[in-house]
Amino acid sequence: MARIAGINIPTDKHIVIGLQSIFGIGQTRSKLICETLKLDPSTKVSELTEDELESIRTAVSKLDRKSVV
Repeated sequence: MARIAGINIPTDKHIVIGLQSIFGIGQTRSKLICETLKLDPSTKVSELTEDELESIRTAVSKLDRKSVV
């Protein structure tokens, strides 16, 4: 199970959809995170490596500071 920003992300969904379960992340920010981190938005959350998950965690934590990455 992927846990990002204190939220359990559904592992059976695509990254771009799963990230939207985090409060404050909608379709636009979700796509921007995937684009910035060079991740394929259609990849399932369960297929992400631990390094990719960590880079997503870092990007999401920076959203509080009004910048994505």
